[in-house]
Amino acid sequence: MNRHHVDLSVVIPAYNEERRLAHTLTRVASYLRACPLSWEVVVVDDGSADATGDVAAAAARKEPRVRTLRLPVNRGKGRAVREGVLVTTGRQVLVCDADLATPIEELAGLREALADGADAAIGSRAAPGARIEARQVWFRELLGALANVLIRLLVVPGIADTQCGFKLFDGDKARRAFRRCGVDGWGADVEILRVFAEHGWRVREVPVRWAHQPDSKVRPHQYLVTLGEVLRVGLRYQGGGFARTAGVSAVFLALSVVLYVHLWADPWTRYLTDGGQDQNQWEWFFAVTAHNLVNLDNPLFTTLQNHPSGVNLMANTVMLGVSIPLAPLTLALGPSITWAVVLTAGLALTGTAWYVLFARHLVGSWQAAAIGAGFCAFAPPVISHANAHPNLVVLFVIPLIVRRFLLLCRREHVVRDGIVLGLLVSYQVYLGEEALLLAATGLTVFAVAYALLSPESARAAYRPLTAGLALAATTVLALTGAALLFQFSGPQSYASLIHGPAGNDVRALVEHAARSLAGDADVAAGLSMNTTEQNAFFGWPLLVLTVGVVVWLRRRAVVLALAAVIAVSACFSLGPEIVFYGRHTGIPGPWYFLSRLPLFESVVESRFTMVCVPAVGALLAIAADHALAAAASLPRGPVRVLLCLVLAEALLPIAPTPIAAADRPQVPAFFTDGVWRQYVRPGRSVVTAPPPDTVDATPLHWQVAAGLDFPLVEGYFAGPYGPERQGTYGAPPRTTSTLLREARDTGEVPQVTEEHRRAAREDLAFWRADAVVLAPHQRQAVLRATLTALLGPSRQVAGVWLWDVRNIVQPDPARALS
Repeated sequence: MNRHHVDLSVVIPAYNEERRLAHTLTRVASYLRACPLSWEVVVVDDGSADATGDVAAAAARKEPRVRTLRLPVNRGKGRAVREGVLVTTGRQVLVCDADLATPIEELAGLREALADGADAAIGSRAAPGARIEARQVWFRELLGALANVLIRLLVVPGIADTQCGFKLFDGDKARRAFRRCGVDGWGADVEILRVFAEHGWRVREVPVRWAHQPDSKVRPHQYLVTLGEVLRVGLRYQGGGFARTAGVSAVFLALSVVLYVHLWADPWTRYLTDGGQDQNQWEWFFAVTAHNLVNLDNPLFTTLQNHPSGVNLMANTVMLGVSIPLAPLTLALGPSITWAVVLTAGLALTGTAWYVLFARHLVGSWQAAAIGAGFCAFAPPVISHANAHPNLVVLFVIPLIVRRFLLLCRREHVVRDGIVLGLLVSYQVYLGEEALLLAATGLTVFAVAYALLSPESARAAYRPLTAGLALAATTVLALTGAALLFQFSGPQSYASLIHGPAGNDVRALVEHAARSLAGDADVAAGLSMNTTEQNAFFGWPLLVLTVGVVVWLRRRAVVLALAAVIAVSACFSLGPEIVFYGRHTGIPGPWYFLSRLPLFESVVESRFTMVCVPAVGALLAIAADHALAAAASLPRGPVRVLLCLVLAEALLPIAPTPIAAADRPQVPAFFTDGVWRQYVRPGRSVVTAPPPDTVDATPLHWQVAAGLDFPLVEGYFAGPYGPERQGTYGAPPRTTSTLLREARDTGEVPQVTEEHRRAAREDLAFWRADAVVLAPHQRQAVLRATLTALLGPSRQVAGVWLWDVRNIVQPDPARALS
């Protein structure tokens, strides 16, 4: 216990603060002189390279109660604060930033909190009543918010703002706590709060005034450094549980990297070949979102594709939930990096989220939780979509939603859990609505089955669950209502997406996918639409194991409810007519009726096996947990060996192999060198031959390489078609684009008539085109001959054949737009 010499010690860490430290010390000293208490100020010069130490020394000469402590080299804010606190003598210790972003006058509110019994009072910019007088730039706020979510999840739950540089501590407790600390950087704020929590000392957040100050010492890379420090704190103070979670997450990340090893070989030039044209499309989505943010354009709409009609981005699953937060990455390193990061991290985060859910709410063994979570992240249907569909790979919010449902059923914090559920559902809307609809269907089936099996539990959970869902629905409506209205009623919206029957053949449930270790690419291709829609392919050993687990543990209601989810979802996935080993049986499947409901008509029905994945993963976790528990009363070796053999028999055949990737063709210099600017006026479009579509969307990649500075006609997107506004992929075809695609697909020059030439002039007028471009193509001769017949001679410019159509006589605009 320190002998107290003063009532209050103020610790101010300072690094290269010569320009504002004098003003700060003057304000602090002036305020404290007016307070009826004894005080001292300790300025810690953290190895500054400027005159900070001289400024502090000058202040100390004028005011004896100001002391200085100089560190020989810069060690970080955390080290400076720790050294300063340990030399204080005050009954209370205030840690205050040198920029006074929080004014010293806010001390009164913190002192009141300590007088009311708190052991630490921390200034908060997030507590009700806080006032932000000058905000940070948007990307700093975004990074700070993401970091805070991780901090609350991993280290100090319940504290909304750990990083505000204005904290008041009980002096003795502060000195005792800081002696335990070892983080030298910005993560020290988290560590000291964790130490207080470890001792059971009360921490209270107090709303304060705060204003961002220019010349902040927090550089962008510091967010990554601080994240590492937070992980260190979690490992040090949360012990085995956190270490195991971090370890399992690291394994999932390593597996994801191995899965995408061919892509990461050179993500700027590699392309996932099994994904068709989807990588071009998704990179364009990421790029256009970043472009819209920088230019303050509507993030839900653009005319950069399908010019001039445009594209409803909200109706195209652009994943604003990741494309907006990762916009700085896209702008700095390009959308190809964002694409690789989203896919790789998406699998790892999804597996980690399922692991945390299983470990906390389903099983007692971390090994069992890891087995189930690993299946959820790397099951064959997920790996199929890992070729091209990040919206069906980045699924980490789904287990968080499931957990919030479980918490609501416990009736402990209905209001909080209902609002959090609404926030999670809202975020999932901006990640992928189809995954949310599939998850909601699975949860509904589980809830009904569990209620029938355990009516007492259902009665107890009914009221809190109903109230929580009402709160969640209100929250979702507030946060997504405008965006959903734009999606379904805004420009270029559509009613439902046309895709035709897409159910699974029954045989697909027991075969292996092309990317599975035991897979046969030819067999899988014959049972699926394409390599990105191999939505079943669990293999017969896993199905036998799943049935065995259900029979073995049939007395548990949760097991039977999970079995119901698997059975119902698998039946839905069979489509409107049951197909058995290639034979159409004429028997209608349950999907025949479900597909007539709103929203469901746009779902690819074979994807309902995605709902089976977490249910099977949960059954695997439960079975492994029971087996490991049995091993506690039996010889451990034989039981563990048997468990490993059974799991290996079921899971090794479906283990994924690395996803194929190949080098992309080089982008023509016409786009990369900006040559196009000589031929395309602002606001006018480029017509590629043929325009991008589902068969070949490479022009989208060229447009991104050119900085998205010109619009393209038509494209690869979902939009309306015909008077009923049915959803389809691509723009309603015009005469010229149809003619060019005919030449591409048949390899023959079509007969070009005067009517085709007249239609071409109309199409160019409609598209507001200045240039028609033919880049290197395997059918370049055919396409060039077709365009020459339509538009006349061309010239070769910077690696492309160019038709300058600026001077072509435009027809009557009213006719062109008809």
